[in-house]
Amino acid sequence: MLAHGRHTDADDRPRPFRALLWQLVGRCLVLVVSALLACSFSAFGADSGKPAPASIRLDRPFLLTQLPAGSEIEGQRQTAGGTLRIAYGDGARIVAVHPNGSVRVLTAGFHSACDPEISFDAKMMLFAGKREASDNWDIFEMAVDGSGVRQITRDMGNCRSPGYQATLYTIVSREPWHQLTFVSDAAGTNNEDGSGPATHLYSSKLDGSAVRRLTYNLSSDMDPVLLEDGRLLFASWQRGRLARGTPGRVSLFGVNIDGADFALFASQAGGRVKHMPCVTTDGLVVFVESDRVPWDGAGHLSCVTMRRPLHTYRPITRDGDGLFHSPSPLADGTILVSRRPCGGGETHAVCRLDPRTGRWARIFDDPRFHDIQAKSVDKRSQADGRSSVVMEEDPEGRTYPNGKLYCLNVHLSDLEKREWMPPGTVKRLRVLEGIPRAEQDSAAHGSPLAPRRLLGEIDVAEDGSFNITVPANTAIELQILDVDGMALRSCGWIWAKNREPRGCIGCHEDPELTPENLFVDAVQRPSIALTLPPTRRRTVDFRRHVMPIIERKCVVCHGPDDAPPRLDGGQEAVDRDLGEAYSRQAYETLLASDDSSVDIGSSGKYVHPGRARTSPLVWHVFGRNTSRPWDGDIAKKPIKKIHAGKAKPLTDDERRTLVEWIDMGAIWDAASNEG
Repeated sequence: MLAHGRHTDADDRPRPFRALLWQLVGRCLVLVVSALLACSFSAFGADSGKPAPASIRLDRPFLLTQLPAGSEIEGQRQTAGGTLRIAYGDGARIVAVHPNGSVRVLTAGFHSACDPEISFDAKMMLFAGKREASDNWDIFEMAVDGSGVRQITRDMGNCRSPGYQATLYTIVSREPWHQLTFVSDAAGTNNEDGSGPATHLYSSKLDGSAVRRLTYNLSSDMDPVLLEDGRLLFASWQRGRLARGTPGRVSLFGVNIDGADFALFASQAGGRVKHMPCVTTDGLVVFVESDRVPWDGAGHLSCVTMRRPLHTYRPITRDGDGLFHSPSPLADGTILVSRRPCGGGETHAVCRLDPRTGRWARIFDDPRFHDIQAKSVDKRSQADGRSSVVMEEDPEGRTYPNGKLYCLNVHLSDLEKREWMPPGTVKRLRVLEGIPRAEQDSAAHGSPLAPRRLLGEIDVAEDGSFNITVPANTAIELQILDVDGMALRSCGWIWAKNREPRGCIGCHEDPELTPENLFVDAVQRPSIALTLPPTRRRTVDFRRHVMPIIERKCVVCHGPDDAPPRLDGGQEAVDRDLGEAYSRQAYETLLASDDSSVDIGSSGKYVHPGRARTSPLVWHVFGRNTSRPWDGDIAKKPIKKIHAGKAKPLTDDERRTLVEWIDMGAIWDAASNEG
């Protein structure tokens, strides 16, 4: 080709030669850039914590929280059996990191500041702050350059984790309005295990008015983020039942910004604790997970897709990759995330990570601080607005203190085999109210579960449907019952907002499946009201209801010279006539753990709080193993029958009392909750 070219002037040079030259130069540049990127995004990082020879930088500024290293909080033990992180943040500050590497402190006038959140137009930011060390945490707003600080929340307890919501409107509102979300302990209650204050999601207008509580879980809710469709995604400590032992689990749930339609969002696969979620621009929900969290809650990274969050669980990082904290999205589908080595000894550094590959590179690190909660100062599209039917009172002064719950067919479930619970197995529905633990009550009720009150029982329609009205803004547990009144399955804490019509397909059904298009029996009839006033809501406890049965029917066979367990309170109680101490010792004997220690837990030797059907005490009085196939190996365990003729058999009412007591949490004394 070159031999045929003529060199006359500059504009008449053979073009193939120029094209070849630029092609070679371009290939060299591509190779150089690829090598640099490969070096920067070293696969999964190394155990030494040295993923790249030098930090890379973003083309946009970002904000982050700097928590001083070496504080006493780093040595504190985890709370709630490793389920919750420590409430860190004292002494922290928020800084802006610019593309040239310069750092500017934005919260110099605050004793403590953290939890930054950027507005949709990237001009403003929300954060949690304390002016003085003795202050409660409140929510503030300022410009992203640190100017124009204004306080939003007041007298709302400790308020953390703020976020901008999309617009909200009702059918009677003149125009939609903007709100923000935050987390607060303003309810003044403890978590279900009594380990500390419970936190819940709240909302308000941007000026701090119209405060509304959104979640009514009896344990803590945290880490809310806004989804593109306008819903909130958040982490919720689920402990109403003890399927994962006394610590429970933290799972990802979704809820509307008016508090309606609370439902499980993501798969339960993976670690016991899932929190700190974020949503990437590629439609991945990335979160931190662990089976036992350290003081700061750091753990591995995993994800699900927005399209099928219940069936697409995938780990992103592995053991040895480090501990990750507070991911947040970037415009190109990667995330900002903080990382520290698994073994400790180093502080968190901010990294850029690709969730598709797990590759990461460090972009900022100040070893004097834990650099966490990094957020890019970048515009993002505003999420969809949401309409609301929730209304506590209308303009005419009519109040709406209740909501509705309905189900299409309780026999639709996620059980491995449908024949385990065929149509007709479920006879009734029991509806329980959960009682929050008071702040001064660590575990006064004895049982590891929170106390319950009975709102009522109803028959389930022949097609498995039900339709009930319940008190609004109240923690509710639904239990489907067999012919003996035993709970076959129970839900976690749910609630209905004022005027909310809340429905479900079945009992633990797969919500990603579409139900049959049927007009079920229960919704063709008026809703059944289970709205007794609190003073008429019945409880069942050991001291007042179960112990009299034991004294009448059980002590004759379970005394000093008879078969265990001994239920007469022991020789000391008999000699001294200790009264209540006698009952208490019998209670602790029945709830003792299976290894005969003094611990009271879910795997008790005789009683499993919240689950009568698997409790050996129930097997004993019914004369059969009442477990179900989905209960696993326990369904094969032998039973010990009552000796005929030595003691009077229990009546149906007495057996029902024992079943209700266990299914309602096996509480020692619930009298204080009946006022």
